[in-house]
Amino acid sequence: MPPRQFDGKRLRAARRARELSQKDLGAQVGVKGPAVSRWEDGQEIPKGEKLPALAAALGEPLDVLFPTDGPADLQLLRCDAGLSIAQAAEVIHASRVPVSNAEGGRRRLSEAYVTPLAQAYGVTEEELLAAQDVSFGIRPEGTRSGLATPRTVGEKINYLVQHGYVGQEAPSDEEIARLVNEHAGTAVVTTDDIVALREGAATEASDTVRAGLAHALQVNEGLFQDDAELGAEDRQFLESLVFLGSIHRGQILGLAARGNGEGLSAEMMAKINEVVGELRHKLPEAPESE
Repeated sequence: MPPRQFDGKRLRAARRARELSQKDLGAQVGVKGPAVSRWEDGQEIPKGEKLPALAAALGEPLDVLFPTDGPADLQLLRCDAGLSIAQAAEVIHASRVPVSNAEGGRRRLSEAYVTPLAQAYGVTEEELLAAQDVSFGIRPEGTRSGLATPRTVGEKINYLVQHGYVGQEAPSDEEIARLVNEHAGTAVVTTDDIVALREGAATEASDTVRAGLAHALQVNEGLFQDDAELGAEDRQFLESLVFLGSIHRGQILGLAARGNGEGLSAEMMAKINEVVGELRHKLPEAPESE
């Protein structure tokens, strides 16, 4: 999913204010002029690691031109450092898998990878680990618990994979592609297509693929409707996944009471954590992190 908000019209206005052609801007960020044109027209979204270079070329603060919504996750840290997943993998002398798994909330980074990645991203180890928690659905203490509604197909896949498989192994991208094709009765996606959706490189999916994703992830097809606001029942379903994930970790992480912006009272939080402690031993053990 794109780590920052992107608006093609805002990009065009900033470029014109600097009196740069699309070709000139593209040259400064390592792409051709037609790519910039597609970005500005809303046909494509630039990769997250391109955004810092775009902001620098246009003389705009990154947070102003491409604002964020919520605390930083691992993908945001990597992209703000201007690194692709492949380049981050080179830093830790590994394949793309550890970086991709951690960003997707599937498997935490090995301890040996924390220091080199923190240095490459220009953050402290504590900041990197906090961002990793966000990638796994854990919001920092003191932040509001209102959940950012996943809107793109990729965001919804990531959300369900991260929160929908407490105590069991989530399906791999390859498995998701297989189940989608099985549901469609023909080959409509590849593993690379699923990866592209999850990483935000692709944002469109056919109705057949959306139905197959709902089948693969065992949810209502309505969750994958195009550009649709989630209904109350779907929102409650997604929030319940976060809640169950928090229980499995033995934590209740800033869940806000419905209709109460102040959140749960200290007494209620204490009671919930007491219940969580009693329930935790009844839940299956989570897979050991790498």
